Amino acid sequence: MEAVNTEIHLRHVEKDVLIPKMMREKAKERCAEKVDAFNHCCKDSGFLMAFKCREQNAALKECLTIHYRDPVFYEQCKQEYIQEKLEFQRTGIATKNRKQKLPASM
Repeated sequence: MEAVNTEIHLRHVEKDVLIPKMMREKAKERCAEKVDAFNHCCKDSGFLMAFKCREQNAALKECLTIHYRDPVFYEQCKQEYIQEKLEFQRTGIATKNRKQKLPASM
């Protein structure tokens, strides 16, 4: 008998686009303080933000890059993506639609 491959096959677009997109979203959450500092600086600086917010931009980039390069973080996002994919295949309901609140009348 052949051994069954338990690894879920991921398409190229899933590995190279969708999982990194999930990583970016989660990294922004983990770097929320730096994101807020950069956004606040940009709002206060107007057209001069490219010059005035270099320090905040560098700190934000550093924080995000740490997460992007973390193989454990990638694996966590990959596993979460796989779970969402399997749940979609089982229910036919996309994750973003499943997470919406139900109306109070239900």
